[in-house]
Amino acid sequence: MTESTTTAGWMPRRRALLAATGLLALPAPTLAQATRFPDRPIEIIVGFTAGGGTDLDARSYARALEQRLGGTVVVSNRPGAGGELALGVVARARPDGHTIGFTNFPGILTIPIERQAQFKLADFAPLANIVTDPSAITTHVDSPYRTLGDVIEKAKAAPGTITYASPGVGTDDHMQLVLLEQAAGIRLSHVVYQGDPGLRTALLGRQVDLIGLNLGAVTAAPEKMRLIAQGGATRSRFQPEVPTLKELGFPVEMASERGLVLPAGTPPAILARLREATADIARDPDFIRQVEGRFTVPLYEEGAAWFDRLRREEARFREIWQRTPWKEQ
Repeated sequence: MTESTTTAGWMPRRRALLAATGLLALPAPTLAQATRFPDRPIEIIVGFTAGGGTDLDARSYARALEQRLGGTVVVSNRPGAGGELALGVVARARPDGHTIGFTNFPGILTIPIERQAQFKLADFAPLANIVTDPSAITTHVDSPYRTLGDVIEKAKAAPGTITYASPGVGTDDHMQLVLLEQAAGIRLSHVVYQGDPGLRTALLGRQVDLIGLNLGAVTAAPEKMRLIAQGGATRSRFQPEVPTLKELGFPVEMASERGLVLPAGTPPAILARLREATADIARDPDFIRQVEGRFTVPLYEEGAAWFDRLRREEARFREIWQRTPWKEQ
């Protein structure tokens, strides 16, 4: 058998094999990258301080991803500007699958609307959304504001005198405030702290009257705190006695939705591998137990559908910005 005959017989079989695996259309460098991936530690960038709900979810995901890829996965906290600094790092990272952003809705949408940000939605390729946690309004257990009605009454009588802390402009906890103020016709005084620990310290030290902190985070460590309302579509099974804002007469829904993105331009084979791993993690009973153990809700939404929804939400937030520019809060 001649060399040319051997080559001629091999090439059709090789093309058939590649077609069957879905890799025929990928250029050679992409195939090589996918074969070597990961060739160094993967870094998951989190935009908030260690110990908060977003950070803990990211660490659970990181451990599960290590098991599936066989490499090292580390979590890096880059707090600041409501998550903008972290997402800016991801947007500028080399698109090779080794830098993943752990995102928060609505900040991934609201920050670029509110200011000239270091990123925009188009800078990312989606993996999936995996967790949701309703926004909530919490007071000190000894606060005179025992219900949301107490807050509304005082805020109408003395606008701007009640302080409300959040982890940053454009975060879900801040947007909850913006929408509540609009719906109730009130004005609160907004104060920013970086991450859950700072918010807790401010409330327990009586430096602020209210904090916007997700329901799961308060439920996990409720000492000297009272939940008075939450922004979910329905009551939470973790806090069934806490009313929703909608129940109380205010058409406000808000939650921290937590998902994962890669820099735009990540090779398709690497993107597909990470999407497959993420879908498997989202179904993993151990991962689900960890998420629910923090009183948050597993909510898997695959990448394409997730970003389709985010683009619709982005248009909605732009309309809200036209009516109520939240930068002024």
